[in-house]
Amino acid sequence: MKYLLVLGVVLFALWLWRHNREAESRERDEARAQRQPKAAPALADMVACAHCGLHVPRGEAVAGDGHLYCCHAHRQAHTA
Repeated sequence: MKYLLVLGVVLFALWLWRHNREAESRERDEARAQRQPKAAPALADMVACAHCGLHVPRGEAVAGDGHLYCCHAHRQAHTA
């Protein structure tokens, strides 16, 4: 009977040791994932202003008479 008790204690100790190792491994993996550099943001398509030549993202450009401009003032100045 005492050998059964000793076997139970040894198995419990092994389970506890293995469980702690798995938790440490998970923590190391999470820390490693946090330290890795973030992916670079997607680059926007840049266009030049037809009036001054300033490059602006296509989504922020002002369109007019077939050209793209950096602002409404340059669109008006270029058409005048």
